[in-house]
Amino acid sequence: MADAKKLERSYTIPLRREFLKVPKYKRAKKATAAIKQFLSKHMKSAEIKLSTKVNEEVWKHGMRNPPGKVRVTAVKDEKGVVSADLFGSKAAAKEKKAVKKESPKAKAAPVKEAPKAEEKKAEVKPAAEPVKVEVKEAPVATEAKE
Repeated sequence: MADAKKLERSYTIPLRREFLKVPKYKRAKKATAAIKQFLSKHMKSAEIKLSTKVNEEVWKHGMRNPPGKVRVTAVKDEKGVVSADLFGSKAAAKEKKAVKKESPKAKAAPVKEAPKAEEKKAEVKPAAEPVKVEVKEAPVATEAKE
C-alpha cells in the first residue's frame, strides 16, 4: 500500500538554455540547479534530492561542459520529498544483484588463505651479518704556546 502513494515519473530535462545564461565556470552548478527547479515545478514539491549518479552525469565532462539534456526518473514519497535518479539506473542495479549469485565454479575451487602475520615473520630471512667499520682518529694539530 505504501507504493500506491508514491508518484513516479520519467523526464528528459533540457539544460542547455539554462546553463548558457551563466559564465562557463558556473555551468555544471547551474545545470544541477536547473534540474532541481524543473523537478520542483513538475512534481510540485519544494524538497528535491538528486542522486550521486545524476550529479556524476552532469559533471562527467567537467564544470564547463555539462550535457544538454539529462534523462531522470523522479519519485515523490508520502512526505512530499522528491528523489531523482538517472533513468534506468535502479533497474540496472537490481539486475546486477540477481546475476551476482555464486556460480558452481566458485564453489568448487578451494580458497587459499593468506599466511598469518606470525607465519610471515618466521619466513623472513635474516640479513647478512653487519659490516664492521673501523674509524681512525686523525691527529689534531695544536698550536705551540710561546
